[in-house]
Amino acid sequence: AAGSQDLLACETCGRHFAQDVLLRHEPICRKVFNKKRKTFNSLKQRLQGTEIPSVKKQPPPKKQPEKKSNWRQLHEDFINAIQSAKQVAKAMKEGRPLPPPPPPSINPDYIQCPYCLRRFNEAAAERHISFCKEQATRRVFAPGQKAAKQAPVSNTFALCFFADRLTRQNGLAADIDPAPSGRVSNSILDIRLQLCYSRS
Repeated sequence: AAGSQDLLACETCGRHFAQDVLLRHEPICRKVFNKKRKTFNSLKQRLQGTEIPSVKKQPPPKKQPEKKSNWRQLHEDFINAIQSAKQVAKAMKEGRPLPPPPPPSINPDYIQCPYCLRRFNEAAAERHISFCKEQATRRVFAPGQKAAKQAPVSNTFALCFFADRLTRQNGLAADIDPAPSGRVSNSILDIRLQLCYSRS
C-alpha cells in the first residue's frame, strides 16, 4: 500500500508509474498519442506475394440532377384519355359518329427534331437527329430538277440492262479491235449505245 502511493499518473494516457519511470514514459507517450496512425489495410497485406493486382477504389458516381416531376400534366393527360375513351364507347353504343381524338399532349422533356418535327427522349434524339439530317440533305432538290434527274437515269439504266441481257442471250462476244487506238468495236457496245442513247 505504501508503494502504491508513490505512483504518479501520466497526463497523456492516465496510467500510473513510479516517478523515475514516469520521466521516461511521458515524452514517449506524448509522441505516440500526437502522431496519427495509418489505418491498417488488411486487403493489401493479403494480396502481397500474389499475382492479383491491388484493387483501386473507384470514385463514387456523380449524382445527376433530378428532373422536375410534371405529375400534374401527366394526371390531366390521363383523365383526358379516360374521358375520350368513354365518349367513344358511348358513341359506338348509341350508333353516333365517333368524336375526334383528343389532341396529342406534348412532353416538355422530349427534344423536337428540327427536320421532321417529331419528339424524342434524349437518347433517341441523339441517334435520330443525325440520321434525319442526312436523309433531309439527300431529299433536297430544285423543284424541276428532281423529275429531270430521275427519269433519264432510270430509263437509261433499264435500257442498258435489257440490252446486256439481249446480247448475252444471242451469244454475241466482245472482240477488241487490234488497231493501236484500243477501241472496242463490237455488237454488244453498238446495241447498248443505240438502245441507251437513242431512246433516253
